[in-house]
Amino acid sequence: MQSIARADNLALSATRGRVYGPLSCEIGNGLTVVSGEAGSGRTSLLLTLAGRMKQSEGELTVLGHALPRRARAVQKATAIAGFHDIDALEESVTVAAAIRERQAWLAPWYAIVPRVDDAAVRRVCLPVFGAPGEPGATPMPPADTVIWDLDETQTALLRVTLAMLAAPRVFFFDQVEQLQAPEARAALWARLDALSRGTASRQPIAVVASVAAPDTAIWAELSIAPTVIDIAESGPAARSERDDAPVSLDDLILERA
Repeated sequence: MQSIARADNLALSATRGRVYGPLSCEIGNGLTVVSGEAGSGRTSLLLTLAGRMKQSEGELTVLGHALPRRARAVQKATAIAGFHDIDALEESVTVAAAIRERQAWLAPWYAIVPRVDDAAVRRVCLPVFGAPGEPGATPMPPADTVIWDLDETQTALLRVTLAMLAAPRVFFFDQVEQLQAPEARAALWARLDALSRGTASRQPIAVVASVAAPDTAIWAELSIAPTVIDIAESGPAARSERDDAPVSLDDLILERA
């Protein structure tokens, strides 16, 4: 197993108590699942692993970079999606507008970002949404589709697509259970697993997803076997993640995108 991240007694404490940890683990390539109920600190843990939040205790290395000292290098090599208030989509805009905005954000300041049409949407979305016949394949929306009109699977996969435009080496998706329908979660799990193995023209990447409880029945149906890290084994948080937050999140957040 190629080591992507290694944590040694990693922990995060805030003004009102422990958020997560201490946790020692190693994350490799493929699909890794962080499991823990609400309040277990899994969202904060994923942000820490992605270089967007700093731990208060322990040592963490991601892609050979020590965190939080080399946070910027980790941020450039990772991408995140599914995080409430961080990558939420503006529901009143079209799919084309959301893709073009993300492309413009990633492009050099002097670059001209072309208009996004149906062909561009298909090209960008194919590796994430999947081609017909692939496990979890989901219909790609036309460019002029308003995000409000997407179903929950398409919305989640569009968030993944926008993150993938950065060509990350490691991708983090938070709270798979935000997709309430089992068939929607099954589609998302299938596509996350496909990304971790490499689809279309993309190279395999390490994928780390969080969930309240393992979706063992869905995984068995899809014949996937992710590595599971049970964050509760490191000691439950005393309060919910929201309650455990310090007075100012700026004390912990290193980057908001």
